Amino acid sequence: MSPHPHRPAELAWQVFRGSDVIRRGLLTRHQLRGASWLRLRHDVYADARLDRDHALACRAALLRLPPGTLLAGPSAAYLHGVEHAAGFADDVHVLLPPRTRADAQPGIRVHRIRPDVSPASADLLVAGSATAGPVSTISIAAGGTGRAAEHEATSRPVPASIPATASRPVPTSIPATALQPVRTSIPATAPQPVPASIPATVGRPVARATRPAILRSGGVGGDPSPTGPSSWLPRSAPAACAWETAVWVDPVRAVGVIDTLLGSRLVSAGALADLAERNVGRPGGRRAGWVFGLADPAAQSPPESHLRVRLVLAGLPRPVAQHPVRLASGLVLHPDLAWPQFRVAVEYDGTWHADADQLHRDRQRLNLLVGAGWMVLHVTSRRLHRDFPAVVREVRAALVARGWRA
Repeated sequence: MSPHPHRPAELAWQVFRGSDVIRRGLLTRHQLRGASWLRLRHDVYADARLDRDHALACRAALLRLPPGTLLAGPSAAYLHGVEHAAGFADDVHVLLPPRTRADAQPGIRVHRIRPDVSPASADLLVAGSATAGPVSTISIAAGGTGRAAEHEATSRPVPASIPATASRPVPTSIPATALQPVRTSIPATAPQPVPASIPATVGRPVARATRPAILRSGGVGGDPSPTGPSSWLPRSAPAACAWETAVWVDPVRAVGVIDTLLGSRLVSAGALADLAERNVGRPGGRRAGWVFGLADPAAQSPPESHLRVRLVLAGLPRPVAQHPVRLASGLVLHPDLAWPQFRVAVEYDGTWHADADQLHRDRQRLNLLVGAGWMVLHVTSRRLHRDFPAVVREVRAALVARGWRA
């Protein structure tokens, strides 16, 4: 039988700096290499019993960054409950206070406000900072070389071919897989500031003069916190992280995140539209407004969001998510995507649709919709990821057959 693991109570369920616990005599270097601990990044370790999720990656990143750092963009969205916004291996997005230095680190994307721009010249603030203006960013991919690539935001306008609203499709080349970036004519702008009207943070602010060596999440043993292990991490508020995600992230993925923020009622479509309208002239403002316009709180899953957006980017008319179809019997069905004017619907079939009971329900729905005069196409997860151009052709042909003219 293996010996009982040596796990000091002070380190149970915690994320900590290895050098500090060795200095304090809590662990030796040999013990730190044991199975009780997980190395997250240079000199940062965690209790191996903790879930390997993005919250853990965020906790590790904060231990290597200055006080006052906020988690932002998709990282903040994850902490607000949008679990598909980021995973354990994804980069952590953070916002640094003005005039704060941070070394480039693999797996951390640092966004900062340039301190040389006065508040009088711009009214966009990032997460409660005291200074406004363009943002520079250091983006280091996970597992990268650690070299910093700095990009300064510019006020370049979005090309005229980019729609200001979601009702106009964007001519674009659609990649074969939804996991790859969508090539559009949107400029790859650097991370942009968040409007001053957005609340700064949610959760416990970081007020210590130096970053603590042990980043605690609650009591020792059991569930680290009664409100969840990440409920206290400093982050952008929902509207702020929606703005950040819209400007920093690929549009298809960004819309999926914002759909969930809207569907969870963490932010409203009206609030985002007002935010975009008031800041349309700011760097990234038109892009954010365009992405907000593509979002839909009725979406039921991230793949449905991705499918909807990619169809629009392919030049098809925008479908309605979960459109109610009332049958003669009084039963109301809600296909995933629909073009009511043409009575064409698309159903997304994820892996869960292979279940026998689910398959039975799907076929029953299909028969009812077809009986009501609808043309129904099914898109599987495999086809969304590997055969999307053919999906576009099939949907286009169905719409044309029902009277749509491009």
